[in-house]
Amino acid sequence: MTYRWLLVGEIVAVVLLLTGSAAQAETTHVLALAPTLEVVLTNARNWIMGILALVATVFLTVGGLRYLMAGGNPGEVEKAKQAFKSAGIGFGLTALAPVVVEILRGILGM
Repeated sequence: MTYRWLLVGEIVAVVLLLTGSAAQAETTHVLALAPTLEVVLTNARNWIMGILALVATVFLTVGGLRYLMAGGNPGEVEKAKQAFKSAGIGFGLTALAPVVVEILRGILGM
């Protein structure tokens, strides 16, 4: 008895699937949201600078906390100094991000 109901349910599901109309999506073609390549490069520079500055600030904070919590432990002090060095490198790269974008503009002939 239950097999009949399962068979009826399957038949109903197949009929509904086959007779349902296919929804047609409206297609739009977006080539670019930015008007020029220069805008894209400027946006990329801004994002790179923001991310690098954020990561460098995190390293600076971690280094400061490690240094405060070291309690005279030379190993922890060295780890804190390494975090400070990493933060300095990060801030240096942040300062150099516009230079990298200018090099890309020169390569692309802009």
